[in-house]
Amino acid sequence: MLSKKISNQEALRRFLIRSSSLAPQHSALFDRDSALFPMPHVDFSLYLITDRHQTLGRPLVDVVDRALHAGVRAVQLREKDLDTRALLQLGEELRSLTRERKAYLFINDRVDLAMAIGADGVHLRADSVPVAVARRLVGPDRFVGISAHSADEVTAAEADGADFVVLGPIYDTPSKRPYGDPIGLRPLQDANRRCTIPIFAIGGMTASRIGEVRRAGAFGVAVISSILSVPEVESATHHLLDMLTSRADYV
Repeated sequence: MLSKKISNQEALRRFLIRSSSLAPQHSALFDRDSALFPMPHVDFSLYLITDRHQTLGRPLVDVVDRALHAGVRAVQLREKDLDTRALLQLGEELRSLTRERKAYLFINDRVDLAMAIGADGVHLRADSVPVAVARRLVGPDRFVGISAHSADEVTAAEADGADFVVLGPIYDTPSKRPYGDPIGLRPLQDANRRCTIPIFAIGGMTASRIGEVRRAGAFGVAVISSILSVPEVESATHHLLDMLTSRADYV
């Protein structure tokens, strides 16, 4: 019989999917409305996603540290081209920084690394393991975020028990072109009418566009280059946070 080698990550994915059928009687313990195990509260509006290729040649950890110092309270480690060991090492460095700054650290799609590092949550791809499986593994006191590309996917994420959704790409941006054309504001507006889950807009997010996406229903914004790819990280971060807290632009 022919054998087929699979990656460690693929093996984990298959295990997680199989585990979704285990102990279903306990799944209600992690429901969003459960008084026994309440879900974590999303209390940040600026969500920084890493890409060490967009830092103008500066070390990623240094740039993230500057952003944290300027007020970023949530960072997602998303470096898809790193192997597991390198990703673990980088995650541990960022965990130290975020813990020192009292900020949240999320790991993109790798539930195993999120648990190993002691991250505050995991951020799932739209086609990743089910939210319920991730929740069962990370428990009720860690965040489970997920990416979405339509209002229907946001609705499904809320029904599945995700804590927040990143929806996009709203506008054109080089980092999101491989995932399709911009979806525009309409799906954001539709999702906001149908759901109460916090929605972060992503894709071409700049300070000048924050008012528009907030009026369309975004809880906050997720950014990469608007912080990582600018010379003055602190001033860019302050400007984004100022726009997010200015009610005049979205009321």
